[in-house]
Amino acid sequence: MRTFTNIILLILVIALIAVPMFFVKGEFSGADELASRVIEKQDPNYKPWFSPVWEPPSGEIESFLFALQAALGAGFVGFYLGYLKGKKEGKNANRAVGLSNSFKEN
Repeated sequence: MRTFTNIILLILVIALIAVPMFFVKGEFSGADELASRVIEKQDPNYKPWFSPVWEPPSGEIESFLFALQAALGAGFVGFYLGYLKGKKEGKNANRAVGLSNSFKEN
């Protein structure tokens, strides 16, 4: 049963990746670009009041930095969840050792 569930989940992940690549037409764009289009449509005279301190020289570098940020965040979350699980299992192991030692003394 567990193998079947894993296969179904793998198929769903592949479908989530493949469907947008083959069936969604148009360019992928970020929320910043969409927001600026809406603002320009509503007020053509709008001038941004903030500019970035540094802009990446190319879209590839920007994508790389975004992916790096996502990977670091996922690594941090994974580490923290593993830490919590290990801490919980450590308490359970100590409790079990304590119980086994108390039975030996009697």
